[in-house]
Parts: sequence; structure tokens; C-alpha cells
Amino acid sequence: MLLVSLLIAAGVWWASRPKPVAVVLKEIERGLVESTIANTRAGTVEACQRTRLSTITGGRIEVLAVKEGDRVSKGQLLMKLWNDDQQAQSALAIAQATTARHHISEACAVAANAEREAERQSALRAKGFVSTAREDSARSEAIARRAGCEAARADLAQAEAKVRLTRVEQGRTVLYAPFAGTIAKIVGEVGEYSTPSPPGVPTPPAIDLIDDSCLYVKAPMDEVDAPRISAGQPVRISLDALPRQSFPGRVRRVAPYVSAVEKQARTVDIEATLDDPSAPGRLLVGYSADVEVILAVREQTVRVPTPALLEGGRVLVAGADGSLEERRVKTGLANWEYTEVLEGLTTGERVVTSLERAGVKAGAHYSVESQPAAAGK
Repeated sequence: MLLVSLLIAAGVWWASRPKPVAVVLKEIERGLVESTIANTRAGTVEACQRTRLSTITGGRIEVLAVKEGDRVSKGQLLMKLWNDDQQAQSALAIAQATTARHHISEACAVAANAEREAERQSALRAKGFVSTAREDSARSEAIARRAGCEAARADLAQAEAKVRLTRVEQGRTVLYAPFAGTIAKIVGEVGEYSTPSPPGVPTPPAIDLIDDSCLYVKAPMDEVDAPRISAGQPVRISLDALPRQSFPGRVRRVAPYVSAVEKQARTVDIEATLDDPSAPGRLLVGYSADVEVILAVREQTVRVPTPALLEGGRVLVAGADGSLEERRVKTGLANWEYTEVLEGLTTGERVVTSLERAGVKAGAHYSVESQPAAAGK
């Protein structure tokens, strides 16, 4: 009878005992932990040199020497507006300069002859062969002729200045490539009127020229993170166009001011370059990109999955008796994936990562949920 009672009591206890909570466990190990910060909004691939060109003056497009996608060399003609009137003015100025040179030859030759005659009259006056009035007249004539020569030289300088002015005026109607690069966009066709952009008026440029041989990523970082970023720090760059890949690089520049694009989102722009620009293949200017700045690195350090941490630096450790034990740990570097453990855990112990599940708490009995096998590498 006693045995039956014991069996009944054991059955009641077994049926009423708390059921173990299924948890996901992660074994504590040594590995890499990094402290990183990332951009708040998507960054952009930019060209080291990019210029949006427009002629200084407006006019009808007469020559389009390139098309979109063309590669051009420095100094190559890109576009020319109709400027026949300016060419005519230039031809007139050149002709006037040529005439002025001829006038110099004539006037200066006469001046030289008058000076020789003045010297001859002076010699004759010294011998008493001519009067003083005759000598003075010859000298005055020489001075006047020399002044005429100098006036002709001044006329030439004026004519040459006018030639230069007409060339400047023609320069207002043509576009040359300021550097070697690729034509990204052209606004306008031959025969259409091209209008330069007045100050403060956002008129589209006639030609957008990009030097895509040198690229970098520009990304906005939260202003609170800016003091921890400096030129030369290592980064990881990822591109939306190349998913599941990242490329090492360096911070090239940190902007010296805060951008307030939105009142609630003040950011500091940074520029980062790839260590190996050829690694991602051909990049296009305008690609969206993310930059993760690596602030510090710990290798082969004890680490815990960051999702296993509770508020206040606590974790739930899987006890050997089948129950969960709460433990406080001292942490170091951290990122979204792993956190460095300085005190409180040792390698080989197992911690709970499924903290969001109901019933997961200190003292609860647990059962280990089987995890699907990892895909082969």
C-alpha cells in the first residue's frame, strides 16, 4: 500500500513539475571583437574630380565634339557656340595689328633719318657752314619724327591688346576639358540655345565631366561619433550593388563642420578610399555605399554574442543541473555581433541567446533547442 502511494505521489509530481524552456545556447569562445561605428544614412561613391561645365556666355550650339560616355583628354574641345561675329572682330583686330606694325617700320625709319640729319646739321653748325636756326629746325624735326615712331608703337600695343580681347570673347563661347575624364551627361543638341547658369539659379550644366580614375566614398556620420574619427583609420566599405561583400579602406578626410540637412539629424561627412581600388571591379559614380569605421580591435579575446547580454551586463548561463544561472560580467569592446568579456565567463561555458522567449529567466529549467546544420562552405 505504501509503495502504491509513493508511485502515485511521484506521478503527481512528474505531471505537475515545471516544463523546461527550450533555449538556444552559444558556447563561449575566443575570437575577434571590434569596436565600430557606421554611417547614419547611405553614403555615395564620388569622383575625386567632377566638374559641371557651362559656357560663360549664352548662344546657339554650333559644335558638339563629344557624346555621353566618351573619354576625353585634358584640353580637348568639348563644345562650341556660334561666334562668327567674334571671329570677324578678331580678324579685324589682327589686320589692324598688322597695319600698326607697318606704320612702326615707316615712322621709325623716318625718325632715324631725321636724327641723322640733325646730327649732320649740328656738325655743319660747329664749322660755321649753317646757321643756328637751321640746326634747331633739324633737331626739332628729329624729335617730332621720334615721337611719331613711339606713337606708332603705342598703336601696335593697342591693336595687340584688342586681338587678345577678341580671343577672350571667343573663349566665352567654347568649352575645353579641364582634366582627362568621362563625359557623364550633355544638356543640349547642335542648333539649340545653351544658357549659362546665373548666380543663384540652378540651371543644368551643358556638360558634366567626371574623372572616374579616382573614386572615394562620402558618408554621413552622427555628430556624436565625429570626435572618434580621424584620417587614416581603417574602414570597411560595402556597396548595395555588390551585396554580401565588403572591402577594406581608410578614412581620407573628416569634414571640419556639421551638416544640418534635417533639424533632428546633424551629421559630419567623412571620405573613405579603398585600399585596392580594383577589388570591387568597375564602380559607377553615384553608387550607394556604407562605411564602417573600425575604432579598435581585440584578437583572440574571450567574447560573448551581443544578443546574449541583458541590461546591466548580465547573462544567463546554462548550469550543469539543467537550470539557468544569472551572472554579471565585465565587458570591453563591443559591436552588434560580439562583445568582449573581461571578467565573469570562461571559454567552454554556454550562454542563452534566445532571451526574448517566454519563461527564459534565472532559475528556469531548460532544454537545448537543436540548431539546423550550417551550410557547407
